[in-house]
Amino acid sequence: MKTKIIGLTGGIGSGKTTLAQYLIAKGYPVYISDLEAKKVMDFPEIVAQIATCFGPEIYNEERKLNREQLAAVVFNNPEKLKQLNAIVHPAVKKHFEEWLITHQREPFVFKEAAILFESGSYKDCDAVITVTAPLELRIARVLKRDQTTREKILQRINNQLSDEERAARSQYVIQNENFEETKRQIEEILFSLKKKQ
Repeated sequence: MKTKIIGLTGGIGSGKTTLAQYLIAKGYPVYISDLEAKKVMDFPEIVAQIATCFGPEIYNEERKLNREQLAAVVFNNPEKLKQLNAIVHPAVKKHFEEWLITHQREPFVFKEAAILFESGSYKDCDAVITVTAPLELRIARVLKRDQTTREKILQRINNQLSDEERAARSQYVIQNENFEETKRQIEEILFSLKKKQ
């Protein structure tokens, strides 16, 4: 029996990471793409490729990536972002495949990714759960979590797919306003996934 991959996605401030942590606490394997991508970007062969593409100054003396500088370079430069994604996405995909092998006895695993649809990795998923929340709540969550401004958050939200676009392409949608209610929704989805095994 092949392990099923359940995608978990949502816009900034939707609460998908909180949901991922809840699933981890319940004993489900969850691959958190952002965290894993950060690890992958420190792999020596990836360091070499990024340095070749963006110049060695993108790294500090300890050969650690200066993420702020890299973000500044790619933020308003679609061409540079494309180059970075061409290096990082295949490496993260390979890393995920290796992770999957270590969890192949599980009936299903979760892959949490903000850009599940944009990166094309939804194609590897057997089902997708989109987490949504009202705009003002999302902004409030991010303001509490990050040192940022309302304008910057709105800019990021506008650069991502809309909740409607994500929901239309997903098998399950969770409205995450009240976490007790969210837990009830995730339990229903888990029940449904187990029934389909």
